[in-house]
Amino acid sequence: MAEGGVSPVPREARGYQGHRAGVVSRLTAAVIDTAVVALGLVAAYLAGAGLLFLIDPRSFELPAASWLFSITTALVAMALYLTLAWSLAGRTYGFHLMGLRLLGPDGETPGPTRAFLRAVLYVLFPVGLLWCAVSRESSSVQDLLVRTRVVYDWQPRAMHHEQQPGT
Repeated sequence: MAEGGVSPVPREARGYQGHRAGVVSRLTAAVIDTAVVALGLVAAYLAGAGLLFLIDPRSFELPAASWLFSITTALVAMALYLTLAWSLAGRTYGFHLMGLRLLGPDGETPGPTRAFLRAVLYVLFPVGLLWCAVSRESSSVQDLLVRTRVVYDWQPRAMHHEQQPGT
């Protein structure tokens, strides 16, 4: 409960607080996170193009990049975004909107190494997320390999796993 006795957990969600997240919530968060990174990359491209225009407007042309460079940049940006968000807060923007949190084996926010390994696996093998649809414990391939779990958690900060109901 927050100050004044008001819970930050929506009434409808209280029964799910602390339980492992399912495939639909996780896929929705992944789509949101992909959109966040894509928008960031488009903004960076436009800012770079704008800077080039300001430097030499008479011979300005939109910068062109190869597909390989573009895809590599997108994958690296996604991995960095996921690593930073998971290791600092246990959640990305998509996780925040969906009420999800990533926990390490100790029930705490994963450290930078575990978050980085999970992010690289997530980016290189995104279909591994679908394993949580058939897993008894709603674990993705990435969760199994780096010993993480994704739970419903609407709390502003991570609760210790001993305090989470249903875990």
